[in-house]
Amino acid sequence: MPSSLVRPVVSRALVAGTALTAVTLLAGCSAVQSLVGGVEPERDEETGEVMAAVEANAFALRVGDCIDADEEFTEEVQDVASVPTVPCDQAHDSEIYAATEMTDETYPGDETVASAADEFCYGEFESFVGLPYEDSVLYFSAMYPSPESWELGDDREILCVVVDEAGGRTATMADAGV
Repeated sequence: MPSSLVRPVVSRALVAGTALTAVTLLAGCSAVQSLVGGVEPERDEETGEVMAAVEANAFALRVGDCIDADEEFTEEVQDVASVPTVPCDQAHDSEIYAATEMTDETYPGDETVASAADEFCYGEFESFVGLPYEDSVLYFSAMYPSPESWELGDDREILCVVVDEAGGRTATMADAGV
């Protein structure tokens, strides 16, 4: 995999307080989709929901996509070109719950991007899950641009992923209240 397309992920886990764990993931805009693995998932025309389990190109992920990633979002360091998406009524452990675009003209630096992702995803967590982050058994990961994906792929997107380490969810985690 080309290292120039790496996109970091920061995980917040509720383990004796909040811990940040760096993970590496490929994702971003469609301009570089052909350079990484996976395919565009088949989606329902009206709802945009994933229709069948597929190893989706990491650049094709959207809010509402459910992922059966096992340990992908809990590993310390990993390169991922594709993500195993599934319809949300099939067993899964993760779901993309929020997205935002950074507006900086130039890459603002690793710490600034990671902090923006962490703050945004933390801020969106309670309204999605239905409980404050500190009271939930779920945690989140944030996928965000690397300097390379920013430059090569015009990648400005932050994606928030809610994760249930127990897995086996067969519905959205929206308003899960756990």
